[in-house]
Amino acid sequence: MSSVLTGVIIAVLGGDDRQLVLIPELVRLGADIKVAGISKLAGDKDVQCFYQVEEAVRDARFVILPMAGIDEKGFIGCVYGVQPLLLDNEKMLSLRDDCVIITGVARPLLKELVAQRRLKLVELNKIDELAVLNSIPSAEGAIQMAMEATDCTIHGSNSIVLGLGRCGLTLARMLAGMGAKVSVAARKPKDLARIREMGMEPLTFEQLPGYVGKADIVFNTVPQLVLGRKLLEQANPGVYICDIASAPGGVDFEAAGELGIKADLAPSLPGRVAPRTAGLILAKVIPDIITGELAAASSLSLVWDSR
Repeated sequence: MSSVLTGVIIAVLGGDDRQLVLIPELVRLGADIKVAGISKLAGDKDVQCFYQVEEAVRDARFVILPMAGIDEKGFIGCVYGVQPLLLDNEKMLSLRDDCVIITGVARPLLKELVAQRRLKLVELNKIDELAVLNSIPSAEGAIQMAMEATDCTIHGSNSIVLGLGRCGLTLARMLAGMGAKVSVAARKPKDLARIREMGMEPLTFEQLPGYVGKADIVFNTVPQLVLGRKLLEQANPGVYICDIASAPGGVDFEAAGELGIKADLAPSLPGRVAPRTAGLILAKVIPDIITGELAAASSLSLVWDSR
């Protein structure tokens, strides 16, 4: 058994099946694991299970939150939780001064809580390695949802992808590989050039009104409102919209419902459609982050000791 994390206390709060893949790898590397909100691990001799956040995080050098972080009220998503988990100012006082918080995405409340304690925050979705690998199950899941929601094949469909970020790029390539007629909307000239290079139709967002009326499927990856009421009114009535951007997404879902357009918000697809693969991705990336943080802290300590 590797001992690279021996003696390192790590608290894992909430989450889903991805955490059930990640935690054994952290244990294998020698870490001392404390969990809250994961009742499925009750009785596991390799972890310490707690009901309260403050008990789980006490003495932890690292705290791992779900990929979705916490919501606007501070609650932590727990698929296997027996009671709600809340992270607030009071709970934050239980953290060590050198604690590092690891999450997928940090909403304003989490950033505020961390800043008040002057702790380090690591957002996994900003790490290219993880984001690119995660884009694979995200794209597969989005296509699966579209196949189940429509009465046409992906092959030959008029599909629009909004955004050419890491998820948008993977999704567009998969759709093209399945024979879809793919148009991709982007803002940067270099992205529009890349879309053309890949053999797809490049669109600016200003051009969307002329295309949504012909679309069978629209996939949004942009985490801000891009499909508002005015644009939805011009859409094909039978279009299906799959929004895989971080909540609240980029679609006016209220307007879509009123217009009879089927639209789904589907964040965190990797954990829903391919939790084992997504968990293995976390199990590869997170230990590297932790060892990197420990090495940086050790180097800083040596610098101070030499003065």
